[in-house]
Amino acid sequence: MYDTDFWNERYAKDGYLYGREANSFLQDNAGYLCGPVLSLSEGEGRNAVFIASLGLRVLGVDCSEVGLEKARSLATTRGVSIETEVADLAQYDPPADSFGSVVSISAHLPSSIRNRLYPLIEKSLTAGGIVLLEAYSEKQLGNNTGGPKDIDMLMSIEKLRHEFPSLKPILIREVEREVSEGEGHTGLASVVQYIARKEG
Repeated sequence: MYDTDFWNERYAKDGYLYGREANSFLQDNAGYLCGPVLSLSEGEGRNAVFIASLGLRVLGVDCSEVGLEKARSLATTRGVSIETEVADLAQYDPPADSFGSVVSISAHLPSSIRNRLYPLIEKSLTAGGIVLLEAYSEKQLGNNTGGPKDIDMLMSIEKLRHEFPSLKPILIREVEREVSEGEGHTGLASVVQYIARKEG
């Protein structure tokens, strides 16, 4: 599914495409997280390194070995430890009952992959586990501030309710906010924000 060469090439450039600081929605809601944490489409490590700085064990998964190499370097610079795994989310099978939280920041996937992966994400959570997600909304198509140009890969509240049917939402909303995340995500953006708990 993923164009690994495309992402390796993007991440091979100097600097960090989406910056070195964690996504602000993740930072603002970090109190919900419990470990171990699975971070999807981790890229160059900014979110995993932040999670590790909270004292939580974190596994960052991404299709790009180049990105994850930079993630490990960033972790070393910040004095924290992260685990990484190169994987295509189209085939990724997270272990069941293994994570206290799953973080998905800008992990834009077509519905065909979400329909396979998201039930596995639910199963990968321990009882009481949390999904924390931020993604560009369908309205982002009208902006030029980041994100895919395929509406199927953009999110909505309705999609989240349908695709995570067993989770109990704590927060679910669509907002416009200023994003400043390196050269990759900058400017006014329409996003969907979601925090939900696995009951049991």
